[in-house]
Amino acid sequence: MSVSKPQPKYLADYQPSAWLIDRADLRFELGEEETVVHARLSIRRNPDEKAADGPLVLMGRQMDLLTLAIDGRELEAGGYTLEGENLTLPGTPESFELSSSVRIHPESNTSLEGLYRSGGNFCTQCEAEGFRKITYFLDRPDVMARYTVRIEGDPERYPVLLSNGNLIESGELEGGYHFAVWEDPFPKPSYLFALVAGDLVHLEDRFTTRSGREVTLRIYVRDGDLPRTPHAMRSLIKSMKWDEEVFGLEYDLDIFNIVAVDDFNMGAMENKSLNIFNSKYVLASDDTATDGDYINVEAVIAHEYFHNWTGNRVTLSSWFHLSLKEGLTVFRDQQFTGDMNSEPVERIGSVRTLRAAQFPEDAGPMAHPIRPPSYIEMNNFYTTTVYEKGSEVIRMIHTLLGAGGFRKGMDLYFERHDGKAVTTDDFVDAMADASGVDLEHFRLWYEQAGTPTLKVSGEYDEKAATYALTVKQSVPDTPGHRDKKPMHIPLAMGLLDPAGKEIPLQLESESSADGGHRVLDVKAAEQTFTFVNVPGKPVPSLLRGFSAPVYLETDLGHEELSFLMSHDTDSFNRWEAGQQLATDLLLGYVSDLQAGRELEDAPVLFDAYDKVLTDEKLDPALAAQALMLPGSAVLAERVATIDPDAIIGALKFLRRSVGAALKDRFASVYEANRDEGEYNIDAASMGRRSLKNLALGYLLSQEDPESRGLALTQFRQADNMTDSFAALAWLSDQDCDERVETLGSFYDRWKDNSLVLDKWFSVQAISFLPGTLDRVKELTNHEAFDVKNPNKVRALIGAFAHWNLPGFNAADGAGYEFIADRVLELNDLNPQVAARLAGAFNRWLKFDGERQERVRAQLERIEGTDGLSRNVFEIVSKALAMAKTTAG
Repeated sequence: MSVSKPQPKYLADYQPSAWLIDRADLRFELGEEETVVHARLSIRRNPDEKAADGPLVLMGRQMDLLTLAIDGRELEAGGYTLEGENLTLPGTPESFELSSSVRIHPESNTSLEGLYRSGGNFCTQCEAEGFRKITYFLDRPDVMARYTVRIEGDPERYPVLLSNGNLIESGELEGGYHFAVWEDPFPKPSYLFALVAGDLVHLEDRFTTRSGREVTLRIYVRDGDLPRTPHAMRSLIKSMKWDEEVFGLEYDLDIFNIVAVDDFNMGAMENKSLNIFNSKYVLASDDTATDGDYINVEAVIAHEYFHNWTGNRVTLSSWFHLSLKEGLTVFRDQQFTGDMNSEPVERIGSVRTLRAAQFPEDAGPMAHPIRPPSYIEMNNFYTTTVYEKGSEVIRMIHTLLGAGGFRKGMDLYFERHDGKAVTTDDFVDAMADASGVDLEHFRLWYEQAGTPTLKVSGEYDEKAATYALTVKQSVPDTPGHRDKKPMHIPLAMGLLDPAGKEIPLQLESESSADGGHRVLDVKAAEQTFTFVNVPGKPVPSLLRGFSAPVYLETDLGHEELSFLMSHDTDSFNRWEAGQQLATDLLLGYVSDLQAGRELEDAPVLFDAYDKVLTDEKLDPALAAQALMLPGSAVLAERVATIDPDAIIGALKFLRRSVGAALKDRFASVYEANRDEGEYNIDAASMGRRSLKNLALGYLLSQEDPESRGLALTQFRQADNMTDSFAALAWLSDQDCDERVETLGSFYDRWKDNSLVLDKWFSVQAISFLPGTLDRVKELTNHEAFDVKNPNKVRALIGAFAHWNLPGFNAADGAGYEFIADRVLELNDLNPQVAARLAGAFNRWLKFDGERQERVRAQLERIEGTDGLSRNVFEIVSKALAMAKTTAG
C-alpha cells in the first residue's frame, strides 16, 4: 500500500486570512468520557486588500460536529462541506455570528495537543496548531480575537477552573456542577488560548508594577508539591522587575497564573496570563533539584513571562516567523540569567548548547534558516535553529547597535506593532530605523541556513609596526540551497601584548586609537584589516563573547592558545582558548587511535589547566567551565567521518591523563571548595560546587578505590541534590560496586518522585559501559517508566539516542533498530515526541558505510509504515532525501 505524502507550505504563498474573528465565546462542558465545546464566533471578511479571497474555511481535527448555525439559523448538511480537517461554509454574509457544538475526547488524547488530561486534570497546549482539536476555528496566528470562556465541571474533581484574562463570574449549577467565566480583554491568536481544570493548590504572592498596578501571582500545583514552588515564585517576581528596569515593560493585567503539569510536550507555554508549565521547570527544592535545575527553572519562568510582550502583545503573522518571538525571547532570558547569576558562565552554557545541538542541525537534513521558507509539520520547527540560533542573530543586532541603540529599536518595535501580528522584517526595520544602522546585508541571517566558517590569519610587520588580520568566510551548502552569499558577521576582537595587556587599536584609515576592543564588520568573502602602531607581535583575541554563531579557524598554535587561556581579558575567550586547545589535542588522539598509534600526554594542556587551578582570583564557576573538556557531540562535528569508539577513547584518555598529571591539585581544589554550611543557591556557592564536582570527576578518571570511596562518601553524606547526583553521575560510568550501590540507593529514596527519577533514567541511558542498550530496554518495562509521558521518553530513550554516541551507534545496528521501533510506537501515541526521537538519525551520513546502510534500512522501514504522522514523515523523508542530494 502506498503511503500518502504530506505537502509542504511555503512562506512565498502566505496571504492574510480572508476572514477575521473579532470575538470568541466558548463554553466547555467537561466530562469524564467526553467534553462538549460550544462556540459563538463573531466573523467578518478581512478588508485588507492583500487578504486571500474565497469562502470561509475553518480548521478542525479529531472532533464530532454536533450543531452548526449562522446568525441563529441551523445549517443543514448541504449548507457546508466537511472534508478532512476543513469545514467550508460557502455563501456566508460578509459579517455574521457562527455557532457550533462539537464533541471531543481529552481523556484519550495522548498527543498532548489541544485539550487533554494530565494526572486527572484538564489542560491545554494549543501552539502551534492544537486549538483546531478543540473547536472549528481560523487556527492561525494572524487571526486575533477577544475571548470569553465559560468552564463547567464537577467541583469535587475540578474545584479549580482557569482560563486566560480576568475571572468575571463563578457559581454553582443545577445538578451539582459549578462554573467559572473568564474574559481576556486583549485580542490574541488561538495558539495562546489556555484552559486548566483540576484539583490543585496554589502559592500566592503580589507584585506592584512601576505604574502602581497590583498583580496577584499564583502558581498552581498538585497537593504535595506546594513546598517546591517558592523558587519559581521568586523567579517570576525577579523577571517582572527586570523587564521593567531593562526594557521598560510592565505587566498589563491584574492576575498572572502558572500551572505545573507532568505531561507536557514542551518546557512551558506562554498563554496570555495563564502559563502552563512542564512541572520540571516549576518544582525545585534543595533535596530534589540540582544547581542547574534551579537556574533552568528561573530561566524558563523568565522566558515565558517575557513572552507577554515579545510574542503575546506583539505576535507573528505566520509560523514562518516563529523566531520573531522565540529567538528574541531566548535572547532576553539569556540576558536575564546572566544578570541574575554569572554572565560569562551563562554565555558559555549557551554556546555549549549551540555547538552540541544547533551546529549539527545546521549541517543536517533539517537545516533551515531561522525564518524557514517552507514546512510540512510546524511542530518540527521548534528547533535549536529557531530558538538558539535565532537568539544569536538578535545578539548580533545588539552588538552592532550597542545596548542603547538596541533599546531604542525595541521601543520603536512596540510603538509600531503593539497588538499586531507582524514579521521578522518588521522587527529588523524597527532596529534599523531607530538606530540609523544599515542592516540590509544582515538580513541574510534570516534567509540562509548553515553555519559559516571564518578562517582568520594574522601577519605582523615589525618594521612598519602593523598587524594585518585577514578574514575569509564561507557558508556551506545545505539541502536545497547552494552557492551562499557572504554574511554580515560582527567579529569582536582585541590584540594582546606579551604581558597580556590590550593594545590600543587603530586601523590604518583612522587618525587615532580607540580602546583595546573592537567589532569588525565582516561582509565580504575575504577582507583584511590592518592595524597600525602595534609595538610588538600581538596575540589576537578573536570572536570575543562568541560575537557570531560561526566556526572559527585560526593560525594560533598551542602555546598561543595556552597564553590566551591564562591572560585574555575576555572571560569567554579564556574559556574558548582552552576549548580550542583541548579540541585540537582530542582530534589528534582520534586520528592516532584510528591509525593504531600510541597516545601521548599533552603537557601544554596540563600547564594551562594548572594555571587555572592555582589562579585564586578566578571565579570558581569560570574555572570549572575552563577545565571541562569538549563533549562528544562537538567533536563529532569536527571530523569528516564519525568514529564513535575513537572519539570516546580520545576523551577518556585525555580525561585520565589530566587527572593523573594534576591529581594533587584536583584533590586540593576538591577539599577547598567543600561546603561546610547550609546549602545555598547564590552564584558563589554554585560556583564552588561546580568546581568541586568537576575535580571529583577528574579524580575518578583514575578508576581507583580511593576516588570511588570519596565519591561514595559524598553521595551518602550529601544534603543536596547537586552533590548527590554529581557523585552518582561520575560513578555511573564505571563498572564497580559503588555504581550498583548508588543507583540502587538513589532509586529507593526517590521512587515516588517522578522528576527525580528522570535523572535516574538518564544517567543510565548515557553510560558508555557495555550493555547499556540492554539496560535501557529493561528500563522501558520498569514500573516507573511511562511511554505516554514525554519527560520519561526524553529522559531514557531520548537521552540514549541523542547523547550516547557509542551506544546508539553500535556497529551491529542494534541501537538504530531499537530507536526505530520506539519511533513507530510513539508515532501512534504522540507524533511530536516521535519526531524528536527520529531526529537522532539526522547525522547518519557522517558515519561509515556499514552504519549508513543500517540506518538507511531503519529510515526506509519507518517511511514505509502506513499511518505515519506528518511529524515523523517530514523528519525521515528529509533524512533520506539528503543522501540523494549528497550523492548527486
